[in-house]
Amino acid sequence: MGWLVTIIVGFIVGVLAKILHPGKDNLGFIMTTLLGIAGSLLAGWVGQSAGWYEVGQPAGWIASTIFAVIILVIYTRVFKK
Repeated sequence: MGWLVTIIVGFIVGVLAKILHPGKDNLGFIMTTLLGIAGSLLAGWVGQSAGWYEVGQPAGWIASTIFAVIILVIYTRVFKK
């Protein structure tokens, strides 16, 4: 059940990041979901390292979306066609 929640949250965060990032990025369903999952994991890791969160607490939608946008910006810069 945990994986299903992770995938759903990752997809929602990925869609929010794509909405907030200007320009066209040709990411499909799977890449959008992976983008959101990566943003959530990175936000959780940074938050725990900085002492903002404890283990087991969610990173938060705002932090996850911000980190997903950062990853999307890096992705579009590296793989820009």
